[in-house]
Amino acid sequence: MEYRSRSIHKSTSIMISAILFLFLIHTSHCFYLPGVAPEDFQKGDPLKVKVNKLTSIKTQLPYSYYSLPFCPPKKIVDSAENLGEVLRGDRIENSPYVFKMREPQMCSVLCRITLDAKAAKQFQEKIDDEYRVNMILDNLPLVVPIRRLDQGSPTVYQLGYHVGLKGQYTGSKEERFFIHNHLAFTVKYHRDPQTDSARIVGFEVKPYSIKHEYEGKWSENTRLTTCDPHTKHTVVNSNTPQEVEANKEIIFTYDVEYQESDVKWASRWDAYLLMSDDQIHWFSIVNSLMIVLFLSGMVAMIMLRTLYRDISKYNELETQEEAQEETGWKLVHGDVFRPPSNSDLLCVYVGTGIQFLGMVLVTMIFAVFGFLSPSNRGGLMTAMLLLWVFMGIFAGYASSRLYKMFKGTEWKKISLKTACLFPGIVFAIFFVLNALIWGQKSSGAVPFGTMFALVVMWFGISVPLVFVGGYIGFKKPAIEDPVKTNKIPRQIPEQAWYMNPIFPILIGGILPFGAVFIELFFILTSIWLNQFYYIFGFLFLVFIILLITCAEITIVLCYFQLCSEDYLWWWRSYLTSGSSALYLFLYATFYFFTKLEITKLVSGMLYFGYMLIASYAFFVLTGTIGFYACFWFTRLIYSSVKID
Repeated sequence: MEYRSRSIHKSTSIMISAILFLFLIHTSHCFYLPGVAPEDFQKGDPLKVKVNKLTSIKTQLPYSYYSLPFCPPKKIVDSAENLGEVLRGDRIENSPYVFKMREPQMCSVLCRITLDAKAAKQFQEKIDDEYRVNMILDNLPLVVPIRRLDQGSPTVYQLGYHVGLKGQYTGSKEERFFIHNHLAFTVKYHRDPQTDSARIVGFEVKPYSIKHEYEGKWSENTRLTTCDPHTKHTVVNSNTPQEVEANKEIIFTYDVEYQESDVKWASRWDAYLLMSDDQIHWFSIVNSLMIVLFLSGMVAMIMLRTLYRDISKYNELETQEEAQEETGWKLVHGDVFRPPSNSDLLCVYVGTGIQFLGMVLVTMIFAVFGFLSPSNRGGLMTAMLLLWVFMGIFAGYASSRLYKMFKGTEWKKISLKTACLFPGIVFAIFFVLNALIWGQKSSGAVPFGTMFALVVMWFGISVPLVFVGGYIGFKKPAIEDPVKTNKIPRQIPEQAWYMNPIFPILIGGILPFGAVFIELFFILTSIWLNQFYYIFGFLFLVFIILLITCAEITIVLCYFQLCSEDYLWWWRSYLTSGSSALYLFLYATFYFFTKLEITKLVSGMLYFGYMLIASYAFFVLTGTIGFYACFWFTRLIYSSVKID
C-alpha cells in the first residue's frame, strides 16, 4: 500500500527540554512525516477508490467489504497490507467506483442487484449491528461530516458511513431495515495555479436511502426517474427509502462533486486529527504533575531530612539502642540484600519489563516526531512488534545481570525463561481470541501465514537476541552488595495491619494509575470507538510522569517498610507500582459497562481478553520501574552508612 500523506513541521532548532515537550504537545495533532511524496492529478485523470473493512463499535468484529453482496468490480484485487494492517483486520480491495479528477458525476448507476433471502438477512444483521463502510481515496479515509448546532464549533468527522438504518413507516410499529444505496461523494482538492494540477485534500460522503424507480424494462441505458442528470433531478433526502427485503431489487447509485480547497496537501489530515478537547488533556497533565510534586516532596523529605539525619547519627557511632529508637532501617542491613524467594521469576519479569520499557519509549519518541501518523495505517502496531523483537537483547542482559547478583549460575535457563514466559502467555491468550474471531468468520482473524510470521519473529529473532543479551550480561562482573548479608535470616517483627504486604501494594498502585487514567479514557475511546488518537505529545509527557510516579511511590513505601524492620522488599517493590495494572483492568471493566454498547458474548470476550493483555503488559512495565527505583534507593542508603 502506498502512503502519500505527509505533514512537515519546520523548525530551526530542537532543544530537548520542557519547552520542546510543551511545543510538541501543542502541535502534535498536525505534525507527521509518512515519508512519501504527494501525487498530482490533472483534470480527467482516473482516481482509484478502494474499499476497506466493515467496522462496528457494537461487535468489534471487522468484516471484509465484499462479505456483503455489494456491487463488485470485474476482478477483486487485494492491496498488499503491512503486518499492523493485517492484525487490525484491514482488508483493502479495489472497487467498481469510477472517479475522474475534477469531472463531476450525477446519478451514476453502479449496479442493480436482487437480494435472495440469505443476502437480505446479511444486510439486515449488519445494519442492526450498526456496521460502517470504510473507503480510501489517495490514502485518505472516507468520512461523514457532521456539523454541530453551535456555530463556533468545527465540523466533526466520522469514519465511514453506515451500511443502512433502522426505522418504522408512519403508522406502523414494525421495525424495518433500510440500506444506504445512494452515495453523494465530495472530493476536495488543492489546485496549483501554475501547473493546473491538483492534489486531493478531502474525501467526504453523504449517504442516502432511496427506492429508485424507472420506466419500462431494465437495461444498461435505462434512465432513473428518481435520479436523472439530464433533468438535474438529484437525491437530496431519504424520504422514500430503499427497504432491505428478500426478492427485492436494489439499485446502487452515486454522485461525485469536486470542491476546490484552500487546505494544502501537507495539512490535509489536520481536520481529521483536530483536538477539540485539549483542555481536558491539560487538566490531566496538571492533575498528574500535582501527584508528582506531592511524591517528590515526600521523597525529598526522606532523602534530605530523615536519611541525612539518620546517616549522620549512625556515622557518629551511636549505640544500637539509640539508633533503634530513631529508626529501624539500619537494623536490617544484614538481610536487606538477601536473595528473595522465586528469584528466577523476578529476574525474568524485570528483564521483560526492560524490554517493554525500551519498546514503549522508542515507539513514543517516533510517534512524537510524527513517523507513526494515522496516514500510515498499521505503522504503529508494526513498529511496536519490531521494536519488541529487537529489544530482546536488553531483556536478556537485565535478567542475567540480576540473576548473577543472586548467585545464579545457569544463565541459559534464565534467558530461555525471559524469552518465552511473557510472550508465551500473551500468545496463548491471543491464539484463543483469534480462534473466537475466526469462528465468527471475521476479517479480524489473523491468517495462518501472519501467525507463522509472528512465531518466526519470536523464535528466529527475539529468542536469539535474548540469549545474546544474557551472555553479555552474565559475562559482566556480578553486582556487589554494599553491605554483607548475614548467614542466618533475621526474624521480622510483627507488623501493623497497614504494613502487611497487601495493603501497601494496593495503595501503591493508585497514584500511578491516577496519573494516567484521564489519558487512558482517550486511548480506550480511540481503540474501541474507532476514533483517531494522535496526541502523542500529551501521551509522552504523561508517560514520563508515570515513570516518575511509579519510582517515587515505590521508594516512599519501601522506606516505610524498611523502617518497620521488614527487609522483604524485592517482590514488594515490583508489586507496589505493578498493582496499578489491577486498577487499569478495573477501569477497563467500568468503561465497558458505561461507554460501550457491546452485547454479544464473543465481542465481550474479545474486549476483556485484549484488555487483560494490556493490563498484564502495564503490570510488567510499571513493576519494573518500581523495582529499579527501589533497587537504586536501597543501594544508595546502605552504601552511605558505616556498618560495624
